[in-house]
Amino acid sequence: MALAYIGLGSNLEDPLAQVTRAFAELADLPTTALLARSSIYTSRAIGPAQPDYTNAVALLDTQLAPIALLDALQAIEQAHQRVRVQHWGPRTLDLDLLLYGDQTIAVERLTVP
Repeated sequence: MALAYIGLGSNLEDPLAQVTRAFAELADLPTTALLARSSIYTSRAIGPAQPDYTNAVALLDTQLAPIALLDALQAIEQAHQRVRVQHWGPRTLDLDLLLYGDQTIAVERLTVP
């Protein structure tokens, strides 16, 4: 098992509902437990003009390997109709793997921390 911290963010299509639903979906990942979740907060968007973000952080205890966890996070994003059009652009849901145990990961698809 590894402790993994996931950053959640949304600024489109009812961001509070997007983040709240994502917490439940993270808790449902196979071989994974949602141990804790931060308060939900709002922050200004960086980059192009867009609505403010609704953000939070989740702590998972998971048996998924880092890339398998990344795949699961991206599947949740897709279920929320995430479209990757513009760097730092608006999004329905963004899930970022912030920390995975004490590992440093640097591969094409994933950089942690």
